[in-house]
Amino acid sequence: MTTDPQESRLDDDLALLTKTLEDVLKSSGDPADQKYIELKAKAEKSLNDVKSRVSNASDTYYYRAKQVAYRADEYVHDKPWQGVGVGAALGLVVGLLLARR
Repeated sequence: MTTDPQESRLDDDLALLTKTLEDVLKSSGDPADQKYIELKAKAEKSLNDVKSRVSNASDTYYYRAKQVAYRADEYVHDKPWQGVGVGAALGLVVGLLLARR
């Protein structure tokens, strides 16, 4: 299984955000303290960057899901009986799994 480079970047971004926010929380919290002001600015920038990347990743996954749904719809229209067979098989498997609970 290969790892998506975008997922890896997102994981790295979240780790950076977490570290930065931990640094902010560990600081004295004195609004007059220059280090606190710098850490707070760094945390806000990191948060905004991560939000932007998460939004872009979300848009990408939404687009991919929409393409998959369109292809599945096209396939079922082209081969309806195979679609019925796949649907029945999936329904059977899901039913069996739910019945085991």
